[in-house]
Amino acid sequence: MNRISFLHGAVFLLSIMMAGSVFAQQGSRRVSLPDIVNGTFRQVTSTGEMRSLPDGRHYTAMNGERTMIVKYSYHTGEAVETLFDVKNARECEFDAFEDYIISSTGYHILIIREKEQVYRRSFRADVYDYDVRRRMVKRLNESGRKVMIPAFSPDGRMCAYVENNNIWIKKFDYDTETQVTKDGEANRIINGATDWVYEEEFAVTSLMAWSPDSEYLAYVRFDETDVPEYAMEMYGDSYYPHERRFKYPKAGEKNSKVTLHSYCVETKDTKTLKAPVDGEAYIPYIRFAAEPSQLAVMTLNRRQNVFNLYHASPKSGVFKLIMKDENESYVDSEWMQAIQFSKSGFLYVSEKDGYAHIYQYSPTGVMQRRVTDGNWDVTRLIGMDEATGTVYYESAEESPLRRSVYSVDAKGKKTRLSTMQGTNGASFSASYAYYVNHFSSADTPARISIHETKTGKELRVLQDNSALRDKLAGYAFSRKEFTTVTTATGEELHAWMIKPADFSESKKYPVVMFQYGGPNSQSVLDRFGMDWEQYLAANGFICVCVDGRGTGARGEAFRKCTYMRMGDLESRDQAAAAVALGRLPYVDSDRIAIWGWSFGGYNTLMAMSVGNGVFRAGIAVAPPTDWRYYDTVYTERYMRTPKENERGYDATSPIKLAGNLQGRLLLVHGTADDNVHFKQSMDYAEALVQAGKQFEMQVYRDRDHGIYGGKTRMHLYTRMSEFLFSAMK
Repeated sequence: MNRISFLHGAVFLLSIMMAGSVFAQQGSRRVSLPDIVNGTFRQVTSTGEMRSLPDGRHYTAMNGERTMIVKYSYHTGEAVETLFDVKNARECEFDAFEDYIISSTGYHILIIREKEQVYRRSFRADVYDYDVRRRMVKRLNESGRKVMIPAFSPDGRMCAYVENNNIWIKKFDYDTETQVTKDGEANRIINGATDWVYEEEFAVTSLMAWSPDSEYLAYVRFDETDVPEYAMEMYGDSYYPHERRFKYPKAGEKNSKVTLHSYCVETKDTKTLKAPVDGEAYIPYIRFAAEPSQLAVMTLNRRQNVFNLYHASPKSGVFKLIMKDENESYVDSEWMQAIQFSKSGFLYVSEKDGYAHIYQYSPTGVMQRRVTDGNWDVTRLIGMDEATGTVYYESAEESPLRRSVYSVDAKGKKTRLSTMQGTNGASFSASYAYYVNHFSSADTPARISIHETKTGKELRVLQDNSALRDKLAGYAFSRKEFTTVTTATGEELHAWMIKPADFSESKKYPVVMFQYGGPNSQSVLDRFGMDWEQYLAANGFICVCVDGRGTGARGEAFRKCTYMRMGDLESRDQAAAAVALGRLPYVDSDRIAIWGWSFGGYNTLMAMSVGNGVFRAGIAVAPPTDWRYYDTVYTERYMRTPKENERGYDATSPIKLAGNLQGRLLLVHGTADDNVHFKQSMDYAEALVQAGKQFEMQVYRDRDHGIYGGKTRMHLYTRMSEFLFSAMK
């Protein structure tokens, strides 16, 4: 990809893209920091879990007290039946629960309690089986230990789960349990569940799959033995800290060795399924297609630019290549997870024409039709109604700043289902007869409504956040103005701006730039949010967010132009945008700050190192400081290995560029961050010390990547606010 360098003296344009005639909310109350941190402006973005039942006409949800599971009608919203109630269930020893899973037959319900977080997405929990016909509650497993990823068999007569890294199967008909694997061991062997890097970067916690006839259980085994181990100091309240150790493969290091297996329920035999891939390949997802002989095995080479979809027989172990997708840079693994299988074949989203679009294939991998087309991206594949052949999806067709919901029928006729301009998302019933639309815009808090798919008729509004809208009317604040920053080289970058409520063009204001900027991310979207920027605006700052190159919904070339030098163009775009802002008559060009969290923190350090002093101050929270420190899957997807791309790693390393840092810096990190390790900030701090650069640092004991708990968030935002007030005087 071509690199475009920005010159500090280049000419830029700011143009208003979309804004109302009145930008200020004319209430009298000023936005305070406790308002932001304590959730005064938190919108209700859900109506509770609405889980479609197989009939597609009803859904289930927990009551507010989490004591009951109730069945409702999609059409009327009326409660039809109580499926579980702690007060009426026999031998129920608890008075509330956290989650549940219903079997396909409805005869068994798993009740989940006392979740214990493992990593970002995974957890262990106490799991109980509720026998609906007997109204009896009983522990799922005889040992009484917490288990992970419980999964019903398709016939509803069994449940597989992981306990202490081993797979077990519970047979409800006989009230027996069978141990499938016996070699599970912490930090060594994992069966069925996933290791840290798979969970974090492929967003998958379970790699078990039941065959449609319930005769086989396929699973992936992880051998972490050779993966380097990371030790985190946990300080706690005792006089002596202890270590938390887990396997974490950094860029270029060894990954877990993964193997695929199938277990026959009847014979209790386990077979190794040898995928035709090299030893460094990933198996991010497995799932059975329509037939019991079609275990869909999805593989990625380590460079992540070749995706193969195989059908494997769990009985014979024979593999057949069904589809292959290759890319000059990388294949986005999110589209593998989104593949939709049916009896007629499968749907897959590919970027092979330069934009993300949906393609329909036969069961044998023959492409049958291109479902979507145009110079815009599909952003989510929802699924297909098998009865009609209609495909449903979300896209940025209207604008990269917005999202709409569409359908395309079997003849290619496209219909826009969402009617409001902003950000829309939809969840459909199992039969696709009904859908719940989630909408918000920059000026409108979340509005959640239920619709009849065939007619498009809105049946009722589930949530309109009227209480929040009434509350907002009492505050003085400015709404977001959406703009574009046009560079001298012709790049148009989307941005939003928030001005003080009493803004005057005759004054000059300090600016704080908000950004994240990671690959395929988007911070500039027409959706509702009242965050820290409104508090800063209430204290006389103009707040701006710019989505630079590498961000999403603008086609493959735009989002992948940062390949092999992740952080270079992104940070230069932020510096270029700051120069452009500094030329506005109401901006004080000597008082521009930048801040961000995670990738945004990294981007802050890079921008302050390449920005030629355009930034007076910056705040970097939990930042990566050299991609060599970060995990294999994420880093190598965009950078390849350090051995393959040493110059790219050096050019995008804040540690290597520490001597170039300009401006006052506040560096923030939690010591128990299992994602971006605290060592990254410690090594960066040492580089600054040796470069003679003064800086400020805020450390949070035993806090992870999110830095929360107790009064931590209030302390963090107070610290950052006071830093900016001081640095921008």
